[in-house]
Amino acid sequence: MTETGRQGPRASVWLAGEDRRGGRRGGQPSGLDRERITAVTVRLLDAEGLAKFSMRRLAAELNVTAMSVYWYVDTKDELLELALDAVFGELRDPDPDPETGADWRARLRALARENRRLLVRHPWLSQLTGTYLNIGPHSMAFSRSVQEVMRQSGLPPHRLTGAISAVFQFVYGYGTIEGHLLARAAATGRNPDDYFRDSMEAAAELPHRADVIEESRAIMSARGGDTVEEMLDRDFEFALDLLVAGIEAMVERG
Repeated sequence: MTETGRQGPRASVWLAGEDRRGGRRGGQPSGLDRERITAVTVRLLDAEGLAKFSMRRLAAELNVTAMSVYWYVDTKDELLELALDAVFGELRDPDPDPETGADWRARLRALARENRRLLVRHPWLSQLTGTYLNIGPHSMAFSRSVQEVMRQSGLPPHRLTGAISAVFQFVYGYGTIEGHLLARAAATGRNPDDYFRDSMEAAAELPHRADVIEESRAIMSARGGDTVEEMLDRDFEFALDLLVAGIEAMVERG
């Protein structure tokens, strides 16, 4: 707690001293290292979710004691921050060299698609984003790419953060909801198409819901797409087109 009684900012594993970034110095037990611990953490989070994750569960998966894990991280928060940055390492920048003259629109769309896929692939990711400082090397590399491509759009500097927020907070929301939908379908033992169809039919049977559901069906039919995946892809791409068009309009407005 600070002297004012308010809690200070959460400490970051990336702000720790060099002697803590690869484990405590000397006598490291069990043949572990941070890379292996982090990889297993990501695997457990993918398989079981954030709510079921614990240091004891991780230690059991590694076949070591919990104290062996604490040799490399001081807290569970530090480990989750490492996992958060590790999955950001999966993101690929289609054109990391801003001097090549690649079209900023194509590069922005590609970065947005990469981010969406990451959120869907790791549903726990959205729960951690914003909880930590997120200043690891992979996260910062992605932030740098986003800033570079937005500067290429021609927006003035005082508009860049707003444009970045518009695009990537949309991606965050879209990918989060999509990930939850797919996870829920998997938990019921059905594929996304069956789960979506059954949910729509069940909702249509509720009093005072049928008219709204029928309107939704008409809208979705007009959009097109025979599967949930196709429908989600079409909506995402059109929404992204709207955002890009908005950025272009703001640039032209000067």
